[in-house]
Amino acid sequence: MRRARPGAPPRGTGGRALTSVGVGIGFDGSRSADRRDERPGPEPASAGQERNASKLWHITLCVSGTEIPLKEVRRGLEQLAHDHPFLLTSRYAGDHAEVRYWEEARDLHDAAAVALRLWGEHRSSAGLPPWEIVGLEVIDRETYHQRVAEGYGPPPAAPVGVHPY
Repeated sequence: MRRARPGAPPRGTGGRALTSVGVGIGFDGSRSADRRDERPGPEPASAGQERNASKLWHITLCVSGTEIPLKEVRRGLEQLAHDHPFLLTSRYAGDHAEVRYWEEARDLHDAAAVALRLWGEHRSSAGLPPWEIVGLEVIDRETYHQRVAEGYGPPPAAPVGVHPY
């Protein structure tokens, strides 16, 4: 069991945390880049709420690389799941793995950016293999549930945990 202050980052992360990526002025066309000095006027309540509303995204991250002993792969994935309880399930073999979880983000771009950083940023802290990301799927909650209901796409993430293929 790891002992730490509540809210303290996992050891080895250097205080880094995965966060959403913000957008710059003019991203959505509401203010052009040449009007940066102007003070923004009041926004309608619905537009402000929509811009700040976050959604749940189902992430499937696939990684692959050179053959690693199964015990080491499992230990790394279990440590990642322990450090980050948002992980639903992981499947692994000696040369590849799949990690599935839910991410809360403003839009698909934010969810994908966080997902693409997950493996690399936690490689040393969780003892993950030095594999590369070879696949990423990001779908919204509605699409995920529609696929499951129709019998397509990934099955529900049960059993939860780390399992061999």
